[in-house]
Order: sequence, then structure tokens, then C-alpha cells
Amino acid sequence: MADSMVKNPSFGLCNFTLQFLRGRWFMMFASFLIMAGAGATYLFGVYSKVIKSTLGYDQSTLNLLGTCKDLGANVGVLSGLLAEVTPTWFVLLVGSVMNFAGYFLIWLAVTKKIATPKVWQMCIYICIGANSQNFANTGSLVTCVKNFPESRGMMLGLMKGFVGLSGAIFTQLYLAIYGNDSKSLILLIGWLPALLSILFIFNIREMKSSRHPNEVRVFYQNLVISISLALLLMGLTISQKYLKFSHNAYVACTTIVCVVLFLPCIIAIREEFYTWKLQTPCRIIVENPPLPMSEIVELDKKQEKNEVGCFSNICNKPKRGEDYTILQALLSVDMLILFVATFCGLGCSLTAVDNLGQIGESLGYPSHTISTFVSLVSIWNYFGRVFSGFVSEKLLLKWKVPRTLMMTFALILPSIGDLLIAFPFPASVYVASLLIGFSFGIQLTLLFIIISELFGLKYYSTLFNCGQLASPIGSYVLNVKIVGKLYDKEALKQLASKGMTRSMVKELVCIGKQCYRNSFIILACVNAFGALVSLILVWRTKDYYNTDIYKRFRDEMEANEDGCS
Repeated sequence: MADSMVKNPSFGLCNFTLQFLRGRWFMMFASFLIMAGAGATYLFGVYSKVIKSTLGYDQSTLNLLGTCKDLGANVGVLSGLLAEVTPTWFVLLVGSVMNFAGYFLIWLAVTKKIATPKVWQMCIYICIGANSQNFANTGSLVTCVKNFPESRGMMLGLMKGFVGLSGAIFTQLYLAIYGNDSKSLILLIGWLPALLSILFIFNIREMKSSRHPNEVRVFYQNLVISISLALLLMGLTISQKYLKFSHNAYVACTTIVCVVLFLPCIIAIREEFYTWKLQTPCRIIVENPPLPMSEIVELDKKQEKNEVGCFSNICNKPKRGEDYTILQALLSVDMLILFVATFCGLGCSLTAVDNLGQIGESLGYPSHTISTFVSLVSIWNYFGRVFSGFVSEKLLLKWKVPRTLMMTFALILPSIGDLLIAFPFPASVYVASLLIGFSFGIQLTLLFIIISELFGLKYYSTLFNCGQLASPIGSYVLNVKIVGKLYDKEALKQLASKGMTRSMVKELVCIGKQCYRNSFIILACVNAFGALVSLILVWRTKDYYNTDIYKRFRDEMEANEDGCS
């Protein structure tokens, strides 16, 4: 069949193009782009200052806005449940509409094109815009994991890695398109992610998985490309701090970034062409095997017997790695431990990231340096994500090291970063942003992988969204109730020492090392507690991770290919 297509160029080209656009490899590339546009929430530290100054917020109000952003970004139960009953394209469409609506309304508010919204209205706007990230995650990330089940660690590492890089990518894009204008950055993160989801709305779909001889090599090649992109972005970020760039220079830099970002498309074309050449009638039959009527009736009876509702059979839990129902997973001890560890780890990390702008301001850093902190967090966040995906996969397959043990490691690192902010010295915030960003990336990716491995993929869309609910709850408690309150308390002390009151100033600002000292000592202790809790999960899962946890997925792929033997 492949030879006949090659002999007829027009017929072959049309068939190859159709196969390419509907294939797994182009879907992977499209998912990378969607993920690269799905991390706008990490830029809050860049544009939060303009919201604070334009709308006259104090730090507690700004932290409340940041918590609503985190709530929207991490409460993805709606997108998960929607994905269980609707096609993937609909999930992506809903997400794109929410993304544009939420951020566009914020942009209208800060540019004074509409009447100044009340605080609760701004909270709703940013919650809606940030929640769209879950629809992109659920639509593309979950689909990719199901299409590459045996390589899910590497897939999740790459996918979440591109999300981690999105902050730095957006920074380059808005500098090239709008110049150094934080208000226009809000507009950019409103229309660009929405456009990406719409462009690839029909390319992201679940397919029957089968083995590919180059699969692992393709993942490592994409890893090399993404690392090159991260190093390029880091170099540009540092260069732009010390050198003055013209607008044309920013455009040239952004063009290079876009070229590297599109390199995975070339790999996708190559691999799809390789698959296309190997196509035979036997392969087509395997992908859609016709069953005799007797087998179809028997299969229907078996499915009717074994079909279990997503909320049923709560007490009779399956073994780890098999498909849990939603309530079976949510009411398990493993999920409870993950919830507490996520509350501590991601809650602390989100709090630190959201306050980076004000931390830099309190320590006397100029605005362009504060922007550098945020970009560095984004880049090291990327390295943490790909590190956890690829390294944990290697450690698991070669030495049976539980992924849960790396989660413990990822909770210890940010404690050091928190202490560097609590007791700052020259350049300490740079090191802290590295540690916090790196560990944040590790924690988030491992959470997604561990949930898929412990509770199965059948209801993964809902379960991973439920699993990250602890993150916004932790952010609210730690950010609003602790960090924000302690910051405002110190700021009011400084006003009082000058003989002033809160009503005399539009913006409540604290300057000095003491502004964040007590709050970040508390965050360091919370991270340490989370690390101790995660050790319980390490002990509970060590026997499970000592087995061949991907065996059943390999058996399924081999069964798909039995028709060719």
C-alpha cells in the first residue's frame, strides 16, 4: 500500500498530509504549543504590580487576587468531569473562551476602558481566566498520556515543562509585540492561548496506542530541543537585564525563540513519514479489527458485567495501578497523603512565586530585575518538570526507585529557598528563585504522574484535577492569611513610624528585610512538614514501585499488533 502511494505522488501526498494532521506525532507537537501558552498564571508576579498601582490595592487585597488566580488554575474538577462526557475539542473550545473572557476583562479594567470593577469582580475575572488552564491541561495533556501510556513520565515531563517555560516565552513575545508594557502583557495572555487551542482543536484526540520503535528516541530528541529553548530563554533573560535592547533586537530574539519552539514539528513529520511507509493492510486491520458477531455479543456481555460507575463501589478498592473509580481514589489514604503534601509543597511555592514582585520591591531591586526573577522561576520551573519526568522514569525503570521518594526531595529544596528570602543577602533572591522554581516544577509533574500510576487512567481527567485542589487551598491559607497579613502589619508599622495612617497613602508598601522574614520562616517549616508526611507515602508504595507497573499497557499494545503475526 505504501509503495502504491509513493508511485502516485498526489494521492500519496494527500494521504500522508491527512495522516500527519491526525497522527500521534503532530498531536504531540500541537500539545506542546498549547502547553506553552497555558502557563500565563506564572506571570502574575510581572503584571500584579500594575494591577496594584492602577486599582489602588493593598498587599492583602493583591494576595487575595493571587489566591483567586491559584484557585482558578488548580480547581479543574469541572474540566475533568466535562472531559468524561464530552469530546476533547469541546473541552478545548470552552477553555479558549474562558481564557479570553477572563484576561480581556482584566485588561479593560487596568486600562480604564471600563468602570473600575469591585474587588470581588476582579477575583472572578482572574479566576475564570486562570481556570482555562485546566481545560488546556485536561484536553491535551490527558489525551497525550492516554496515547503514550508507557512513556507517561517523559510525556508529562515535556508537557509540563513547556508550561513552565511559557512565562519566559510570553515575556519575549510581549517585549517584541508591545514593548515593556505590563498592561499589554495582560492582553497578550488573553488572546494568544485562546488562539492556540482553537487552531489545534480537532488535532487533539485519543487514539489506540501501539508500539513505535523510535518512541523513546523521539522523547529524548524533544527533550534536547526543549532544553535548548530553556537555555536560549535564560541567556536572553540575563542579557536583557544587563544590555539595552532595541525593539528590533527584541523582535529578532523572539523570532529565534519561535523557530526553536517549532522544531518538534520537524520531528513529527519525520516520524509520521516513517510510520506511513510502514503501513500495510495488516496494520490497518489491526487498528480497526473486525470482530465476528459472536465475539461482539460476548464482548458486550462482558463489558455490561464489568462496567462500574465512576462513583460506585467505594469500599472495594482495586490494587494500586488498576482503574479506581473517582470516589475510591478520593477516599483512599494514598490520596489523603498526597493532598497534605501538595497543600504544603505547592501551597508554599505558589505563595513564594506570587510574592516575588513585592519581595524584590521590599529589598530594593529595580523593576527590570524583578521581572528577571519571575522569568528565572519560569525557566527553572521547566527544568524541574523535565527533570522529574525523565530522571524519575530512569530511576524507576533501572533501580525501582519510587517516584514518591523524589516528591520528598522536592519538598526539602524549597525550604532552603524560603530561608534565603527570610534572611536575604546580596543575590540570595536569585538562588531562592532557582530553588523554588525547580522544586515547584518537580512537585507538580510528580503529582500528575503519581496519580496516574496509583489510580489508573480510566478517570484520570477528573482525578488529577481533584488531586491538585490542595494547591489553591494551601495558597489561600499561606498567602492571604499568613504572608499578606504579616506584610501589611510591617507596612503599617513603617507608616506609623512616619506619623502617617493608611488613609494617607494609596498603596501600602513595606520596604526592608523584615517585610517577609517571619512569613517565610513559617513557609520553610510548612515545607519541611510536607516532606515528613510524604515519607509515609514512600513507605506505603515501595512494594508497588518494585513491580513492573507498566506491564498491562505493554500487553495491550502487543495485543493490538497480534493481527500482524
